[in-house]
Amino acid sequence: MNKISIEVPSIMENIRIVESFIDNAKDKFKIDDDIYGNIMIAVMEAVNNGIKHGNLENHRKMVTLTMQFADERIYVWVEDEGAGFDFHKLPDPTAPENLELEGGRGIFLMQNLADEVNFQDEGRKVELIFFM
Repeated sequence: MNKISIEVPSIMENIRIVESFIDNAKDKFKIDDDIYGNIMIAVMEAVNNGIKHGNLENHRKMVTLTMQFADERIYVWVEDEGAGFDFHKLPDPTAPENLELEGGRGIFLMQNLADEVNFQDEGRKVELIFFM
């Protein structure tokens, strides 16, 4: 089977579980080291956003991570149970007035590390695509 999934409660400590899941996916899908780092960082940002901003760290709400290998691509979906957000109205983290802000770079990182980033379900689900 070329599709794997994990569901974790929205607790920041569960990031370690997600890291292990991605490590296992590296072996399962034979992901090259040159894109493994991009996948790890982008997916961790997506999961972190789901836990922190989507589910507001409510341990009763889950973040679901699904990875699939198909057509020489790795597809990753990260879905939370939050209210969603308007992904069309994201501030530019490279704008001078935003450079010193603590947050706001997660989606920017995802967009620069993945080959494609798509938001679905009113922002509750992000799809990251990496070409092999």
